[in-house]
Amino acid sequence: MTLLITLFAAIIVTVKWYNRKDDDMRLGILIFMYWGASLMWMIDAVFEYAELKEEFFAPAPADMLNDAFLGVAVVALGLVVWLVKLLITDPKGVIKKSLVNK
Repeated sequence: MTLLITLFAAIIVTVKWYNRKDDDMRLGILIFMYWGASLMWMIDAVFEYAELKEEFFAPAPADMLNDAFLGVAVVALGLVVWLVKLLITDPKGVIKKSLVNK
């Protein structure tokens, strides 16, 4: 589940980045985080399959739920890191403008 969730997030952000009109949102950082996480879990899945063989395809429901929570948490953490980076760099100058006017 972690692989699927981060892979979907990586694909969505990549499509959004590809169809951008400008680079003000700095989506490249988010793309690297999500594709890196997807690659990490792909390698993890390969090694887990090598260890478990056919049992790999029949996980317990509790394990799937834990993996889903982990995948959602990683996507959320990536969004938080990206948002903090975006607020610090302030590419459109919105925060600087609001602080100067007050």
